Amino acid sequence: MIATSPAPPASRRTDRFLDLLENGDHLSASEFLRRYETSPEVKKAELINGIVYMASPIRADVHGEPDSLIQTWLGYYAVATSGVKSATNTTVRLGPDDVPQPDGLLRITPECGGKSRLDAKGYLQGAPELIVEIAASTASLDAREKLASYRRAGVREYLLWRTTDKEIDWWMLEEDEYRPLPASVGSLRSRAFPGLWLDTAALLAGNGKALMDKLNEGLQSPEHAAFLVELQRGIKQQG
Repeated sequence: MIATSPAPPASRRTDRFLDLLENGDHLSASEFLRRYETSPEVKKAELINGIVYMASPIRADVHGEPDSLIQTWLGYYAVATSGVKSATNTTVRLGPDDVPQPDGLLRITPECGGKSRLDAKGYLQGAPELIVEIAASTASLDAREKLASYRRAGVREYLLWRTTDKEIDWWMLEEDEYRPLPASVGSLRSRAFPGLWLDTAALLAGNGKALMDKLNEGLQSPEHAAFLVELQRGIKQQG
């Protein structure tokens, strides 16, 4: 008679299953984060309207290189603007059904009146003032489900760069709806972050110098100077 090992207890058989994070799962934000934290093999996953979405391989031409360029633009603005921080690929707890990991973001610190803050585990909680996503096409998650998620959460501005379509959408939140940010003299200019000016033609062409020249122009504007004063006033009021 051949000896066989006893079957593992039911609790042991199910524990690992309950820890798995699968594309298409329907989870709460808390359960999503619990599974994400115990799944080191998962490099990127997001919860949008209660559904898990997991990342595909990243191509350099339509995502990696554009991402590097847009992060340079965001980071430079944050360095020049005390009271503003930038972040890349950061998990954000927007609500009970939405935990995205946007490509980039800008936020005003809580001390200066911003709505997002770090929770006890170091995740960002609450809506950043600006979220940036890079997508390969119009029919992407970023252009549909994420747009609705960011609107529900009250993200003031959402910038979507559709690289294969060679299009840039920049929306601002007005009366609970996203409306296109109006163009100004060949550029787009943030309302949430005065002085954050975008030369769309330069970005689409991958012309980093022209992109940063336009940003530097915005950083020298009276609007940006006034914004810096406003941010410092927020710090004093908190004190």
